Amino acid sequence: MNSTNESTRSAPVPNHAPRRKQDKFHPYPFWSPRFWHGMRLGDALRLFARHRFRIHPLRIPMAFFVLGCGLLHTLLHWLEQIFYGKQIASVRIEHPPIFIIGHWRSGTTHLHELLVRDPNFAFATTYECFVPHHFLVSRRVLPKLIWFLLPAKRPMDNMSAGFDHPQEDEFALVTMGAPTPYLRIAFPNEAESYVEFLDMRDTRPDDLARFKRDLLGFVKRLTLLKRKRLILKSPPHTGRLRVLSELFPGAIFIHIARDPRAIFPSTQRLWRALDEVQGFQIPRHEHLDEFVLSAFERMYRGFEEQRREIPADRIYELRYEDLVRDPIGEIRKLYQALPLGDFEALRGPLEEYLAGQKDYQTNVHELPEEIRAAIGQRWTGYCQRYGYQIEN
Repeated sequence: MNSTNESTRSAPVPNHAPRRKQDKFHPYPFWSPRFWHGMRLGDALRLFARHRFRIHPLRIPMAFFVLGCGLLHTLLHWLEQIFYGKQIASVRIEHPPIFIIGHWRSGTTHLHELLVRDPNFAFATTYECFVPHHFLVSRRVLPKLIWFLLPAKRPMDNMSAGFDHPQEDEFALVTMGAPTPYLRIAFPNEAESYVEFLDMRDTRPDDLARFKRDLLGFVKRLTLLKRKRLILKSPPHTGRLRVLSELFPGAIFIHIARDPRAIFPSTQRLWRALDEVQGFQIPRHEHLDEFVLSAFERMYRGFEEQRREIPADRIYELRYEDLVRDPIGEIRKLYQALPLGDFEALRGPLEEYLAGQKDYQTNVHELPEEIRAAIGQRWTGYCQRYGYQIEN
């Protein structure tokens, strides 16, 4: 059942600019590293050139800093190629990754944090996603020199941050200069970048080849370092099941759903926070509401078209609300349904982690009536499939 209904799509909803003044994000100091600070020099220059260097004057110092860091990353990448190039090329991925998928703010991070407690699995850290092209040679030194630059909290929510924390592999693709919708964050007032990579429709052959090469290279580097099966998490992978299955035959997909009335405002806040602290422009967010609605439609159009190609024992679905209510029970059912190994190996670390999360609080959002109506109309397939009743 498709979540996109092209025949009944309404006109773009008006944006709600006044809410921008009400947003309060965790402090993100100007010296803290952005995604772009991990880019190599050539990738950073191509990003700027693609947007014709339309950088706000207040963000020019950040741009120069990115270019300076880019030179260092380029040199370290060459060094990694000298010492590890042959090993990376010869890596065989014997155990294909487990991909956690689902829309932004649907609980993918929470689920990821739970599953990586299993000692039999490994994950990509923030540092490895920040410098995916040289972490093999720099991991022992550079994190110790720059650890203090990271803020204690992520700017969009109450989750803690740190170079050793599990991270979304899409950020590694960003830093590598691969085609990804996240590149829109760099120039938030321009047209959206690479939205076709939300459902993999109409991708250019050269862009698709670059995407595959960079993702496969990153997974090979992680496999060489970790020597364990990887649990990766990225919301944009939700509409990429076919490509991921081709790259990693036998890959497992765990999809998490959440009430759209919570997803929409939380996703909007996510983009506002990222645009504000990461962008080379002062964001205006003129069409943000429409972008959130249409990106969801595109992502789940791809998901519904491709999910039927995945064997039943390689894909599993759960709801965020059920996971929060009974995390131990839901994870146990997940392990029973998928070939993930013995749940008892995870039980102890999982219970310990959950005990330390009792004080965590989610953000509270307001949802205007016109947005509620748009969700009920345009995301109706998703609402029906996962049991969310939205009044039109």
